[in-house]
Amino acid sequence: MRIDVLTILPEVVQAFTSASLLGKARRDRVLDIRIHDLRDSATDVHRTVDDSPFGGGAGMVLKPEPVFDTVERVDPPRPLVYLTPAGRPFDQGHARRLAGGDGFTLLCGRYEGIDQRIRDHLVDEELSIGDYVLAGGEVAAGVVIEAVGRLVPGVLGNSESVDDESFSDGLLEYPHYTRPAGYRGWEVPDVLRSGDHGRVARWRRAWSLRRTIDVRPDLIAARGGITDADLALLAEFDLSAPAVDPHER
Repeated sequence: MRIDVLTILPEVVQAFTSASLLGKARRDRVLDIRIHDLRDSATDVHRTVDDSPFGGGAGMVLKPEPVFDTVERVDPPRPLVYLTPAGRPFDQGHARRLAGGDGFTLLCGRYEGIDQRIRDHLVDEELSIGDYVLAGGEVAAGVVIEAVGRLVPGVLGNSESVDDESFSDGLLEYPHYTRPAGYRGWEVPDVLRSGDHGRVARWRRAWSLRRTIDVRPDLIAARGGITDADLALLAEFDLSAPAVDPHER
């Protein structure tokens, strides 16, 4: 998969995508991440990419020329995604959709935003990683690249990890435990040590439901609410009441 990033701070994106799983995926040529400095398309000695807005106002705006010129010069993959607080919320569904294609391009905003003509005539979609404002889109680009990249076959060592984590089926992830079985008086739930894989799977599903109900009721609503089967599963492990510590079960 090819992922292009258009930015005025290439070193920030380069550092993030050269480490850990993303760095390994790049070295293994599973991910082809290309980072383009918008200042390389500037035409003046100061490599200017911004200017004051027409009509006045505080701050500066990213000019159209360096963005259009960069896109025309490097021919990045589509869709071209502009990262902005005003975009649609980025979620696991978006990550899966992008991971299902051959590639995409991220445009990192800066200053007070970008010239509207970039949005009107170049950008394919706009995404936001949350309802807050950052100094620029580079951190958001890292979020999108990691969320999408880890879904690309060959990036994660264990493909089951992708199918068995938060949001994979609209629910939050269940609790995890490892050795030692007992630590400071806190014991791993007996069901996880039972060897009964079917019961373990039901316990995990029940805890995913309980956590999602408590923390993200919006996700439950999006799934159409709680079914009778869900209620029975919660009751099986005495999880019908909220806010139960998992080590107590």
